[in-house]
Amino acid sequence: MVSEPTVAEATARVYQSLEADNADIDLHIAALKAALTREGLKEAVFEPARLPHGNRSGRKLMQAYFRQRGVTVKFSAS
Repeated sequence: MVSEPTVAEATARVYQSLEADNADIDLHIAALKAALTREGLKEAVFEPARLPHGNRSGRKLMQAYFRQRGVTVKFSAS
């Protein structure tokens, strides 16, 4: 049986995907959504400094894209 990724692992894969020009991003968002559900969490937290486009417009775009896929995104203060 393949183990399901934790929220931390799924979040790390999302960072990697964003850095790789969004390769397989929808797959990683789905894995993150499942991990959040398993761990009883309501939202994913990302560090703006680790995002390729961590400016305000980039963050808003990311939030909207993830929200369409059922994941609420918050950003840590950095």
